[in-house]
Amino acid sequence: MTVTADFWFDPVCPWAWMTSRWMLEVQQIRNVQVRWHVMSLAVLNDGREIPEQYRDLMAKAWGPVRVVIAAHADHGEAVVLPLYTAMGTRLHHDLRSDYEAVIAESLAEVGLPAALARFATTTEVDDALRASHAAGISLVGQDVGTPVIAVPGADGQQIAFFGPVVTPIPRGEAAGKLWDGTLLVAGTPGFYELKRTRDASPSFE
Repeated sequence: MTVTADFWFDPVCPWAWMTSRWMLEVQQIRNVQVRWHVMSLAVLNDGREIPEQYRDLMAKAWGPVRVVIAAHADHGEAVVLPLYTAMGTRLHHDLRSDYEAVIAESLAEVGLPAALARFATTTEVDDALRASHAAGISLVGQDVGTPVIAVPGADGQQIAFFGPVVTPIPRGEAAGKLWDGTLLVAGTPGFYELKRTRDASPSFE
């Protein structure tokens, strides 16, 4: 039986990008189908006291998520992953910081109308963006970020968690074993956290 995993991402987060590429591996070797959704670090941090450098990033982070939400609304769920992949490749592999160009190029790459770029700087889709964000973050609480993954549990209860945060991207059966283990611990009643200090930056190899 195929399991549907709902995955919430923000295109600007390098760790979410790593996890999303891992999930693409998981789809190849486990009976898992991923549905892709937007959550927003800009929404999550809206009104919070955050460092100035991070505040500048959050100001720019509204653009990509708004454009993905608008593309989803106009062109359906099927465009979400390709658009995320186009944006993420430029932001994380190519280390691009010119978000306006990243958005325009990504829309062109996946064959979406250039006019969708205008949503990056308007609030027209913010209600839908906040609703998508809330659907994910409400499953795990406000003290985590992106990604969020949710799957149906064996007992009919939903299993939801932040992460996993991992580098480099597990490939092949290693990806499957991480998936199996993550579901095992996340599905344990009363389980909340495993964590250790990060000592490496994301490796996109």
